[in-house]
Parts: sequence; structure tokens; C-alpha cells
Amino acid sequence: MRVDRVLKTVTALVALAYVPLAQAHSGAVPGSGLAAGLAHPFTGLDHLLAMVAVGLWAAQHAGRARLALPLAFVAMMTTGAVLAMSGVLPAEPIFEAGVAASVLAVGLLVAARARLGLVTGVLLIGGFALLHGHVHGIELPAAASPDAYILGMMVSTATLHALGWSLGRYAQRAARELWLRGLGGGIAAAGALLWVGQF
Repeated sequence: MRVDRVLKTVTALVALAYVPLAQAHSGAVPGSGLAAGLAHPFTGLDHLLAMVAVGLWAAQHAGRARLALPLAFVAMMTTGAVLAMSGVLPAEPIFEAGVAASVLAVGLLVAARARLGLVTGVLLIGGFALLHGHVHGIELPAAASPDAYILGMMVSTATLHALGWSLGRYAQRAARELWLRGLGGGIAAAGALLWVGQF
């Protein structure tokens, strides 16, 4: 992809950060159970970008990390949701800011084509995922079935990871590394704006 197209992509992502209700954390998702869980990750720019970015970053790795990073995110997101639903972790503004910061951080990792060690990468992604899961769990609709809601979130999250991974692998095969890194930069910029919006 040419540089002008990369810049347009970055600009579009930054503009999206200002769309009303861009974040998923404005209340519970309508519906109940599986449908609400499936829909929730798609309703907020912060979750959407973070989950796609995890897939992009996984695609930049080789070996076990390509699978371990997305799996760690899904596992720890689920853990965070269960902890929130059980009341172990209360609703705090710091979690919201942490979710926005995770978008910024993973976007930067993609832009820098950073390759951390497997354990370090899994711990980092797992920590971010815990924040996302907590916020998802806090927003569980009152009438929803928790088990079905979590299953829906897991399926949607894995789908978004797969989308990011596919985009990342396509960019590498087509020798469009600049495009991929530009996309990471755009995600980081959107994350920065989302983070600033928390204060």
C-alpha cells in the first residue's frame, strides 16, 4: 500500500475515535445471553481495535507465539469477565483507562514490529485481556445468562483475532509491511485519543 493510503487509513482510525459511543462502555449491550456476548466486542472502538491489533501482532511472530498470543487474550479476558461478574473486582475508572491504554500499546507493538519473548508477550497480552474482560463482565445485561454471554464474547473475540491475523499474514505475503505498520500506528493513535478521553 502506498504511503498516501497508509496516511488515509491512520486518519480514518483517528477520526473514528471521536464517533459518539465509540467506546463499548456506555452501559449494557441490549439483548441477553449469547446474542449480547457476541455483539458486545463489536460495539466499541476500543475493544474492536485491541482485538484486531492482537491478531495483527500475532501474525508478525513466528512459531508458537502466533497461536499463544490470541489464546492468552481469550483465556484471560474470560477470567476477567468471571471475576467482574462474581464481584471480586469492582467497577473502577482505572479499568476503563487501562483498556484504552491497551489499544495504544498493542498498536505501537504492531507499528514497531516488536517481537518479545513468548512468556513476556503472553503475560503482557494476558494483562490487557484481563482489563477487557473485567469491563465486559461489569456490563453484563441484568437478564443475560452469564455462561452464554461469556461464550459469545469468546467467539467474537476469536473472530476479531482471526481477522487481524489474516490481515497481518496477507500484508506480509504481499510485501506490504509498511501498510501493516501504518495500520498499527493508526490503532495506536486511536488508542491515545481514547485514553485521553478518559480524563
